[in-house]
Amino acid sequence: MKETIATLTEKMEAAAKALDFEEARRCRDRINLMRGGATSAEAGEADTSGLTRQQPGAMGLGTSQQRMTPPPGWKPPAKPDLMTTGHGRRGPRRS
Repeated sequence: MKETIATLTEKMEAAAKALDFEEARRCRDRINLMRGGATSAEAGEADTSGLTRQQPGAMGLGTSQQRMTPPPGWKPPAKPDLMTTGHGRRGPRRS
């Protein structure tokens, strides 16, 4: 059965009106695959249940930059010794 984007759109709208959102989702995913270049047969055989959408905030705070991850083997620097902080060669630190 050769389905086009127009027939799938009609099928999706009918399923949404009938409150069958699972079928509407399947039709929507097949439409997106067909718009991406897949044939009708390839879109019908594709497993769209594994497709996940990007989660909000996964790329940072409203930007297109990915979250920074430290390189392998990196460890944070040692914390300063609070007993020696502020005591240089010239004496105690004045505030």
